[in-house]
Amino acid sequence: MSGEQHPLAIAIKPLLDAVGGSAVEVAEARPDDVLLEWDGSPAVAVRLPGLESALDRLLADVKRQFGGGELSELDRAGKQRVVALLEERGAFTVRHGVETVAAALGVSRFTVYNYLNRQQANGKQD
Repeated sequence: MSGEQHPLAIAIKPLLDAVGGSAVEVAEARPDDVLLEWDGSPAVAVRLPGLESALDRLLADVKRQFGGGELSELDRAGKQRVVALLEERGAFTVRHGVETVAAALGVSRFTVYNYLNRQQANGKQD
């Protein structure tokens, strides 16, 4: 956003950064942007990211949670925890999710499916 930012835009910046969104001027809002009001007047428009970048954001977030290093350098247990966390967050509902995660972990798709199957089997035993 150009010029002085509205207090609402400043307040929601950490949230937008976390989800990959951005604040735009109300005058530049597109029909698919979310218009936020402040005291009954339009204050800021929020542009949410497309699904195509969702998996990249999930992987970047998990990478930060696991110390910021390459996920492929994690041990087997670490990779299994990554897969479990990504499944909880819906990473495998995205097209090519398994292939993308497998590449990030430095394992085969078959290995990712094994981790998912093992996790599901352990969940049924609880």
